[in-house]
Amino acid sequence: MATDRSRRRTWTLSVAVLATLIILYLTTGVASGLRSGANLVVTPFSWAVNEIARPAGHFFAGTVNYSDVVAQNQKLRYQLGEAEQRANEGWAYARQLQQLTTELDVPFVGSLATVSAQVTTLSPTNFAATVDISKGRDNGVLVGMPVVANGGLIGSVIGTTPHGATVRLISDTASLVGVTFASGKTDIVVAGRGLNNGLSASSVPLGTSVVQGTHLTTDGLNGGLFPAGLPVATVKTVTLTPGAATYNLTLQPAADLRHLAYVDVVLWEPSP
Repeated sequence: MATDRSRRRTWTLSVAVLATLIILYLTTGVASGLRSGANLVVTPFSWAVNEIARPAGHFFAGTVNYSDVVAQNQKLRYQLGEAEQRANEGWAYARQLQQLTTELDVPFVGSLATVSAQVTTLSPTNFAATVDISKGRDNGVLVGMPVVANGGLIGSVIGTTPHGATVRLISDTASLVGVTFASGKTDIVVAGRGLNNGLSASSVPLGTSVVQGTHLTTDGLNGGLFPAGLPVATVKTVTLTPGAATYNLTLQPAADLRHLAYVDVVLWEPSP
């Protein structure tokens, strides 16, 4: 019995010493080794996580940055659009001013008073040719008054309202204008032939000094419909019918009747 107890004590003591040594070893060498082993095991996973997480981080950061870029791009496009719109408006205003200045450059009216108006409606046909303008009776515009634009006479007022008027163009088939040439020595009547057919004159006496390029102006005769000196047309062709005693003329209007935007009404009434 004593021998058995001694053996058990010895075994217990041995186990305790062994356990102590194991604990000491684990807290020093083994623990260090295990930590190194753990590092070897964990490190690849840590690297993989980092490698996966880094692009993901970049992706999310890129998403945020891309949204910023899109917003900035949209803002820049808006600003560019505004700048282009301002430039287009400036160009349109400049063009309108140039057109206004050009079409209302009518030095040939001399000291006669005028009222400037904008063409609001252009209603030409092959025979009738009229335009509506933005000034009327309240502005002193009356029936029968001449209307001019850059280049010369374009027509006369045939109807008015308080704030508008209708002008018959000289190309209208109902239009007749008394003109003169050769320093006022020859007077003839110019007739309209429709907007696309220009003007014409007939019964021009033989022997008159009329050739291609001759300028015709209003004659200003007493009781006439127009004051003297308004440019009307330029001679394009001179035709002599065999056996006839007069010339026939085809004429080009002095003013551009096809592109009217602004006009001047001459505040002039024929003398009785």
